[in-house]
Amino acid sequence: MEADGCSECKQKNSCCDFGAWVDLEEAKKILSLGLKGQFYHLEIDKDFPSGYKVGTSYEDDPCSFLEPDGLCAIHKVDYNLKPAYCREFPYENGELSPLAEVLCAQVKSKKQ
Repeated sequence: MEADGCSECKQKNSCCDFGAWVDLEEAKKILSLGLKGQFYHLEIDKDFPSGYKVGTSYEDDPCSFLEPDGLCAIHKVDYNLKPAYCREFPYENGELSPLAEVLCAQVKSKKQ
């Protein structure tokens, strides 16, 4: 389900500009890695397996796990612990995410 050209994207971190929602149980596993990065805004959300979600950014800041080199700290250590939303982006529930046109450089370039 990879978007055409994702691996060639020159702005790989553009999709991390506003962080992501993560299931609370996923967040606990990520925290066990001891990486720099934080979770914010614990909220009840029955669409998530645990019934709770947390954000990887504060307000509209970039993802707190985005490193200065533009790469994901979680992805570098264990791709399997990378939040599901991030692994699937620019798709969401099997369809192109409504945020893809804003956050995904590859999708934006195809629309122009």
